[in-house]
Amino acid sequence: MQVADMAEEDLYIVYKGVHLIKQTHTPESLKYYDEFSFRPEDILIVTYPKSGTVWMQEIVPLILSQGDPVVVDTVPNWSRVPWLESRAFIHNLDQRPSPRVFTTHFQYNMMSTGFLKVKPRVIYVMRNPKDVFTSYSHFSRMTSYLVSPVTQTEFLHKFLDGKAIFGSWFNHVKGWLSAAEQQHIMYISYEEMILDLEASVTRMAQFLDTPLDSEMIRKITDRCVFKNMKKNKMSNYSLMPSKMMDQNGSEFLRKGIAGDWKNHLTAAEAEYFDEFYRKQMQDVKYTFVWD
Repeated sequence: MQVADMAEEDLYIVYKGVHLIKQTHTPESLKYYDEFSFRPEDILIVTYPKSGTVWMQEIVPLILSQGDPVVVDTVPNWSRVPWLESRAFIHNLDQRPSPRVFTTHFQYNMMSTGFLKVKPRVIYVMRNPKDVFTSYSHFSRMTSYLVSPVTQTEFLHKFLDGKAIFGSWFNHVKGWLSAAEQQHIMYISYEEMILDLEASVTRMAQFLDTPLDSEMIRKITDRCVFKNMKKNKMSNYSLMPSKMMDQNGSEFLRKGIAGDWKNHLTAAEAEYFDEFYRKQMQDVKYTFVWD
């Protein structure tokens, strides 16, 4: 069966009102997540999909190892910083030494009681939703486990209405921005990292209580520049079977830039998106780099 022929009911489940990938989000994995025992030393990278997750899975381990590249050169990113809600990527997490680093795409109101009680450190990464949509659209066409968009406009409405996997970008961002006890959460954007990656790495290192000298910061920054990270087979998903992710037409790590939406959205689509955004975000006080 071709990807385009696969319907949502074939590929997705609904969990807490949000679409998830049936192949990786099994009842077993969601139960494991819900009962997971967090430690205060844990670090959680939280993103909406296509917002810089892989970038963070490269940066944070390098900060914690003080620039030692062994872990990012030898361990696939889905194993070095696994998704908590996806059983397919979980490997003996209880046996890992602290600080453990995990990833989640879950909205704040989907977080477990264990997370809310322990309050591990969180780095929350945001990205211009028009670029998120553009990247998401490309990604949906190259994977076997996502519904391939029929048309861009059709997918745009689905994305804005929160019917893509992991739900509404707006609910995701607004929920995490209004999270309780924000002293354990660091907020940063994809665009800030592009504008000044060295300053962003410095800020993350400070948040993670991992002092690094300027030479080490520069070393990590150079390693994590998009064009360099893209070469790392442990990060570029080239190890993923082609039946799951076909990179012949479009690479998983595609451009790594801000503003690519201008090359894809029509004027009418961009106008509709902007109006929708204004209505959804009118009460949000946070200052976004892309505004």
